[in-house]
Amino acid sequence: MLQENKEHTQDRYTLDQLAQGDRAILCHPDQGHPLFERLLDLGWTQGTPVECVRESPLGDPVAYVVRGSVIALRRQDARLIEIEQVQRVPRTEKGKSKGVIALAGNPNVGKSTLFNALTGLHQHTGNWTGKTVSCAKGRFRHAGESYTLIDLPGMYSMHPHAAEEQAAYDALVNGDADAVGIVCDAGVLERNLILTLQILQLVACPVLIILNLQDEARRRGVRVSVEKLQEMLGVPVVAAEARSGKGIEHVSAALADLCREKQMPEGRQRLLSPNAQQLSAEMISQLARDIASQVCEQLPSGGDGRDRKLDRIFTGRLVGFVTMLGLLAVLLWITMVGANGISDHIMALFSWLEGLFYTWMTAIGAPEWLIGSLLYGVFRTVGWVVSVMLPPMAIFFPLFTILEDFGYLPRIAFNLDRGFCRCRACGKQALTMCMGLGCNAVGVTGCRIIDSPRERLIAMLTNSMMPCNGRFPTLIALIGMFVITSGGVWGSLGSALTIVCGLLLCVGVTLFCSRLLSMTLLRGEASSFVLELPPYRIPRVGQVLVRSALDRTLFVLGRAVAVAAPAGLLLWLLANIHVGDITLLAAASSFLDPVGRALGMDGVILLAFVLALPAKEIFVPIIVMIYRAGAVLEPMGSIAGVRDILVAQGWTTTTAICVMLFLLFHWPCGTTIWTIKKESGGWRWAILGVLLPTLVGALLCFTVASLSRLLT
Repeated sequence: MLQENKEHTQDRYTLDQLAQGDRAILCHPDQGHPLFERLLDLGWTQGTPVECVRESPLGDPVAYVVRGSVIALRRQDARLIEIEQVQRVPRTEKGKSKGVIALAGNPNVGKSTLFNALTGLHQHTGNWTGKTVSCAKGRFRHAGESYTLIDLPGMYSMHPHAAEEQAAYDALVNGDADAVGIVCDAGVLERNLILTLQILQLVACPVLIILNLQDEARRRGVRVSVEKLQEMLGVPVVAAEARSGKGIEHVSAALADLCREKQMPEGRQRLLSPNAQQLSAEMISQLARDIASQVCEQLPSGGDGRDRKLDRIFTGRLVGFVTMLGLLAVLLWITMVGANGISDHIMALFSWLEGLFYTWMTAIGAPEWLIGSLLYGVFRTVGWVVSVMLPPMAIFFPLFTILEDFGYLPRIAFNLDRGFCRCRACGKQALTMCMGLGCNAVGVTGCRIIDSPRERLIAMLTNSMMPCNGRFPTLIALIGMFVITSGGVWGSLGSALTIVCGLLLCVGVTLFCSRLLSMTLLRGEASSFVLELPPYRIPRVGQVLVRSALDRTLFVLGRAVAVAAPAGLLLWLLANIHVGDITLLAAASSFLDPVGRALGMDGVILLAFVLALPAKEIFVPIIVMIYRAGAVLEPMGSIAGVRDILVAQGWTTTTAICVMLFLLFHWPCGTTIWTIKKESGGWRWAILGVLLPTLVGALLCFTVASLSRLLT
């Protein structure tokens, strides 16, 4: 039954090869193996039937039924157990799909749009096994059958340069897909054919060519002969417009047909001849040019004049930067104006729920310490985080995604690359900084788009210098209390412009720190910069709202709530456990007071920064709670009321400026720290990601505080 590294024969396998529902017979056990004694006690003997019943949510361990008992084993142990007479359960009987189809293609060809059109909401996002590269899986139905669709990361060739391309390559060459759908942009077919020909050479399973973006091809005056392309490549070809839904039924039918094919078409077999497999990159490029010249027709009415005109606005020498700052200011202004009223309503809902829970816990006789810790600690903190964080995220992320869908974000990297190049960094870092405006953890993850490992590390270590969504509410509140005191539309616009000035400071500091890292710990020259500027496209507002809500807003909110709940419990404990005559909270703030004063703040503010590590949204409520010597977080009330409390504790405009500076530059949240560790592969880079912005913030605050003391 147990074996170490024995080769599989035709009818002998190991236990880890069983899928859910499969059955087999245990072979004669190897009694010398230490695992056998335990299994023998459980009845795992020769000739015993075994059935695989389920795997854990993370894929390991796996549960098996032996002699009526369900036993879980890790896959590495199941790999040592030999079985025979395997009885496979057909996929349809196990409730699985009829086939697995990988969707491949260049970036910006509408591959993900086609994936969403086929699968609808029957999809989920995860990571490739052993990699930190995200993948999307979904299901679509055709003729009553279900099929699994995998949206591979975009790739330019089968010679991978980045982690995403390596993941896509492995899935195509070494994966278990039953078929491959290659999505091509019908308007620029020649470039797409290079990857297509490489896939046709290296992948042995059936392939379908999907000519997407037919509407854009017509606008450019390009017409592709589907029949002729199909004849020349020897594989089926279908046309589609995924954005409008045209041709989706034909695509789903063709993909379903692929899964039923037993062998490749004869024409493609000729393409896969031994001579064809030796084609060089130059030969493949020439072949792509020859095929495109025969199947594509350029109509006289076409052109890309619209994109050229828009680029004069968004990437012009002067107007490009003005437009970029203007769009950012408008985006922030809409977020601030729209979020305020919604936050009040959500906070009122949580207050009402808190009253219901208090009545229920009192009725069942819950002790005061339990009511305090769970209701006033955990629940109230979570309610505050949701109330403050959800509205701006629900507005900011869709607006940000609309700009992304429009094709504007790559233009930001195009505009800023020269500055990053002078810092020996990569212009793509600008894209990750934009992602950091929503969530720094998302921005760190987005650094995967940077090919150079050195430049990727620089981008990760400096991403937290861009204020995330969780810091905006506090910045807005402090600006409204001490900088822009007028209300109304003009007050909101003034606050937005003030934040834009703060963001410009963040960009400057990020460039400086990137240069510093490239000259010290991460020495090296700037790598080559290759970035595709996709055509401008009308955003799909409906899909943007759904995907930004599911993939970004709820994901980030769920992660924030997960860390805010224990933080609320810790805060309640610190506020209710006494050492002598004072609480632990007061003792800690007194201990930090000398450092806080040197930085233009005080110990209460510094302690609030520390306790807000899980979620920045509770920063101001913690300050108010400590100043009031309260035992629980309390609703802040009006801005004017909070300002009175802060002024009574000695706050001045200098204090507010130092707080805002330290809010912009200090350690990232716990989720971002963990993400840096995971993406960089070690804690030393995560620790540096904490120290670098903190030292910058401390230096700026100390400078401002010192100047203020000299001038007063």
